[in-house]
Amino acid sequence: MSKSDDLKKQAALRALELVVSGMRLGLGTGSTAKHFVAGLGEKCAAGLDVKCVPTSEETRKQAEGLNIPLSNLDELGGLDLTVDGADEMDAGLTLIKGGGAALLREKIVAAASTRMIVIADESKLTERLGAFPLPVEVNPFAHETTAQMICEAISTNGLSGDVTLRGDDNPIMTDGGHYIYDCALGHIEDASSLSEALLNVPGVVEHGLFLGLATGAIIASDTGLKEFGEI
Repeated sequence: MSKSDDLKKQAALRALELVVSGMRLGLGTGSTAKHFVAGLGEKCAAGLDVKCVPTSEETRKQAEGLNIPLSNLDELGGLDLTVDGADEMDAGLTLIKGGGAALLREKIVAAASTRMIVIADESKLTERLGAFPLPVEVNPFAHETTAQMICEAISTNGLSGDVTLRGDDNPIMTDGGHYIYDCALGHIEDASSLSEALLNVPGVVEHGLFLGLATGAIIASDTGLKEFGEI
């Protein structure tokens, strides 16, 4: 196991301590979330009673392989806790997500949760968001026109950078049947303003800025675990 992977596992194991029987859980997507799901599978095998909603088909397959009880978000009517990773996070718990092309379902699940705990290694923590390209999920119909309007929305926020279709000639298709455009902005001064501008673009389904959704974070570093917000 690499050093980075070991740190991710440490954060995931700490998050598992928050889980108790009877909980309704949201299961995140990505390399860090995989450690959480793996540990959860062991707990379920030992008798833990939970109901879970995966944020991607990838996570669904992993959870099913571990016999983790899965349910439907509509049936559960809400979740007690979602544990997920992040591509970037600042000290105010604002996130960039979507590197794994699961941002739409991740945001739906996070918004339906009483608590969202981010687990990550220290490389994901930043003073200012934007070094990681911001993913924007769009409807395939006239997506190039949508991309042009995304560029305009970015420009009105005083930002610039390449906006590229993920997968180029073979576009990545999300679980929801959409495309992803990655916006290499370098920095984001006003995440709220940019969020509003992007959501006003016809054809944009969702974007990877997670504002006010994470309630806490567990960040693993060489010197131990750091916790932000309410865990």
